[in-house]
Amino acid sequence: MSLRSIAIIGAAVATAHAASAQNIGPSSPAVLTYARAQEQLLDRSDAIAASDANVRSKEAQEGATRTLRRPDVDLEAQLLDYQKTLYLPLGSLAPVAEGFGIPDPLRFQVRRQSTRPIASTTLPIYTGGQISGTQAGARAQVAQAQADRAITANDQLVQLVRAYFGQQLAERALGVRRDVLDGLDRHVADAVKLEEARFISRAQRLQAEVARDDARAEYEKAIADLQTANAALAGLLREPAGVRPSTPLFVISRPLPPLDTFKAAALASHPQLERLSSLEDQAKAGVLIQQAKQRPTVYGFGQYNFDRRNTLLTDPDWAVGVGLRYKLAGGLGRRQAVDAARATAEQARAGLREGRTQIEIGVTKAWNDVEAARKRYLLLDTSLASSIENLRLQTLSYREQQATSLDVIDAQLSLGRSRIQRAQAANEYVQALAQLLNVSGQMDEMAAYVAKADKVIP
Repeated sequence: MSLRSIAIIGAAVATAHAASAQNIGPSSPAVLTYARAQEQLLDRSDAIAASDANVRSKEAQEGATRTLRRPDVDLEAQLLDYQKTLYLPLGSLAPVAEGFGIPDPLRFQVRRQSTRPIASTTLPIYTGGQISGTQAGARAQVAQAQADRAITANDQLVQLVRAYFGQQLAERALGVRRDVLDGLDRHVADAVKLEEARFISRAQRLQAEVARDDARAEYEKAIADLQTANAALAGLLREPAGVRPSTPLFVISRPLPPLDTFKAAALASHPQLERLSSLEDQAKAGVLIQQAKQRPTVYGFGQYNFDRRNTLLTDPDWAVGVGLRYKLAGGLGRRQAVDAARATAEQARAGLREGRTQIEIGVTKAWNDVEAARKRYLLLDTSLASSIENLRLQTLSYREQQATSLDVIDAQLSLGRSRIQRAQAANEYVQALAQLLNVSGQMDEMAAYVAKADKVIP
């Protein structure tokens, strides 16, 4: 790629940035602060929308269980074509009837069609705990769906932090690569003049050109990396025209609150623990239901026949009563079913204990990662001034023939590395902070931490 092509690419990137900053035209990238991007993600994410639908589904199912103690009322209509045979014993009249040729007993046979409209109702009086167990299980499923929704939202926000500030890092890296390439272009121009004046050798000029060509390759790679970052953030926020982040990479120079603060927050409100707790509640409800199946059920019932003219002789006009049902034996071992439910409950309790342990470990690691990134950034922030001054001195010394071309190249590349490393350290800090807030159940506080930043990468 020629210098002219690089200049055209640089001008195009600068023009795109300027246009996006002014937000001109329907296809201009959306200029978003992190706080606004977070709001947009929560509003547009399909993953969160799916979780919301799951919560509504479980809430509706839980609402349906609230009326389980109400009576069931059924209306049934039948059209019957039947035959009925009746036998009437004559008793003491049998000898008399025999004299007339009448058999004993008398046999009557009727065949007819009739309708049978019946209303019936059943009211549960005692179910052994099946209703309360079903209701408790439904409430636990709602809690699980809500926890799943919170987990999904937090995961989406972590992806947003990765994409949003990842694009900022890619933009900073592109700027550094462009500055390094511009600096080496100037160095090559100086080397050509000094070679023509016979102050330096051809080898020194070639050294400068090789370094310039390497910088050009790094610049082209930075352009590709930025395009990839643009696509990732635009897809996450459903912005076809792209997104222009306006919140810079940052570091909070002050240490974070103590580790125990984040551990306490995690154990109190982490959605994963809430999910595991809801699974334990569902397992407990399952034990209640299996135990209830070993108990009798008591119910009230009623029936009313709307067509009394064409009914069978055995059909009452109406009836009310109380019934008791108890299963003596069945194909499924009821005691084993209770044992299985209890084992599932113990599994859920063990999973909850393990979850607490893993979350405490995760909080500790994330907290240490944040502190390490903060200290690394502050060290790099201090050394950056030294790199700038070193490049200035090496450039002056080269022009005065007190330093070689390689010294200038090394100083130029060292400054570029320092700037990129500082931006990377800031990004590591941001990503570690997001992970810490996520694992401690405080991911919705990310925007508040962004507002506390006192060190930014311009």
